[in-house]
Amino acid sequence: MTVEHESAGGSVDAVMAGRHAVRAFLPTPVPRATIEAILAVARRAPSGTNLQPWRVHVLTGAARQRLVEAVCVAYDNDEPGHQAEYNYYPAEFFEPYLARRRKIGWGLYGLLGIEKGDAARMRAQMRRNFEFFGAPVGLIFSIDRRMGQGGWLDYGMFLQNVMLASRARGLATCPQVAWLDYHRIISDVLGFGDQEMLVCGMCLGQADPDAIENTLATERAALEEFVVFHE
Repeated sequence: MTVEHESAGGSVDAVMAGRHAVRAFLPTPVPRATIEAILAVARRAPSGTNLQPWRVHVLTGAARQRLVEAVCVAYDNDEPGHQAEYNYYPAEFFEPYLARRRKIGWGLYGLLGIEKGDAARMRAQMRRNFEFFGAPVGLIFSIDRRMGQGGWLDYGMFLQNVMLASRARGLATCPQVAWLDYHRIISDVLGFGDQEMLVCGMCLGQADPDAIENTLATERAALEEFVVFHE
């Protein structure tokens, strides 16, 4: 490996290691040219037989606000009948995943000073998802519901590319599953096609350096917990 390749590899590693979910953003606009550059390089993600199953709705300005208001009204009124578009999590958590979920949840609440049993503040924090955590750009990702599991695996690689390309440009992101409960509202507001299915949302913008929640540090399992070497 040449020195040039080593340097490039180090840069990629730094971008990957530096990526984390940001939950408070500055209102600073992101130029459309920057968003287009991010999506242009992200589309190089691999996909089976080059199907490229992704579709992206980019929301800024008034369009972003329309979606935020529509979903926040439904959330505030606790409107019944909302059901997730698909099962993102297992029906019942089990170890070691339950402990990991609890650790990040209470880690975030601890930073924000939200104590156990404070349902009002927990609900208010959850609502911030539907404001894109203040980010000026909201991304809504969808897929043709006729795609198989392989298309969803391909989609994950595309989403990671979007986040890494954003990070490489000094921007922050937060992938969001919370929008799934409001897929019908999203479909109506954004004019989804008949076979268009919500995958997730994502915030994009500049991280607020003064927000305590952005200091949340998440751990990763040691290699021996998930790697098996066959020699």
